[in-house]
Amino acid sequence: MPTPIDINEFIRLSEEHPVVDVRTPAEFAQGHIPSAINLPIFSNEERAIVGTIYKKEGREPAILKGLEIVGPKLHEYVKEGIKINKTGVFLVHCWRGGMRSSSMAWFLETYGFKCYTLKGGYKQYRNLVLDSFDKQKNVVILGGKTGTGKTLILHELKKLGEQIIDLEGLAHHKGSSFGSLGEAPQPTQEQFENELYLQLSKIDPLKRCWIENESRKIGKVVLPLGLWEQMAAATVVSVGLPDEIRLDYLLKEYGNFSKEELTDAVLRIEKRLGGQHVKRAIEALEQGDIKTAFEVCLVYYDKTYRFGEENRPKEKMIHFPFERMDIIHIAISLRNWKK
Repeated sequence: MPTPIDINEFIRLSEEHPVVDVRTPAEFAQGHIPSAINLPIFSNEERAIVGTIYKKEGREPAILKGLEIVGPKLHEYVKEGIKINKTGVFLVHCWRGGMRSSSMAWFLETYGFKCYTLKGGYKQYRNLVLDSFDKQKNVVILGGKTGTGKTLILHELKKLGEQIIDLEGLAHHKGSSFGSLGEAPQPTQEQFENELYLQLSKIDPLKRCWIENESRKIGKVVLPLGLWEQMAAATVVSVGLPDEIRLDYLLKEYGNFSKEELTDAVLRIEKRLGGQHVKRAIEALEQGDIKTAFEVCLVYYDKTYRFGEENRPKEKMIHFPFERMDIIHIAISLRNWKK
């Protein structure tokens, strides 16, 4: 018989054994445990049919319809299980730990696998995720104006043994109006939170953890309030570089995108940049003068950054000026900084 287990044991075992999410493809796409494989009991349409029967006719007719749908697929579930399982054990869950997960676990155990089901299902996992963001971490913010290579520095710090959370990597967005260029589609809010929880769960709360300075909204995803409040209260270590170096970096980072893509990015900050500056930036792009266009945009981004600095207590701002973009040297300097 399948063995029900709590969320902590489920997560512990997931490091060794495959997780099977038996919810519909639509539910899975909205958000799932990061390591999970979707093996749906019902398709999106089939679940809607069973749900309608349940509401109109009751539990028993809905179960009969479900069995009618699932019966012909049983051998496919087992064949897929054989394909994806190397340990002989499955961790199975649905939304609330009900019939879908227990049925799939029973099918797989009938063949010979050992199955554990998650008490409370994916709903219980989501509760764990949402509660985690209020837990205190030793957060240090990596700051610096646009074009200082903060993400590169962040990953160099990781190579040096420092703890980091790459919010832009998880969000598939670099945070600015240009931030979606060259990135994969952004995850749903729910999946972003799931992936963020996974990273935070690996962090030692007694050791410092570097997080890049971000607005609460990164593209279309929003940082959970608990983490955002910790970031807002944390010390900011701000990297400074000469304007010309920052411009050169931005040209390398974004200069190969099309004129149309860059124009769209400029237009996204039209209200904040101002009509006259937008006109100048777009004219520069039309003439192939990307550097001038970026110089115009940096006026807005630098102003925004200064405003953010001014709203933090001075004792929470640490400045590290550098004359050149030597990522390794900068990262070593930051690693050696003592709070």
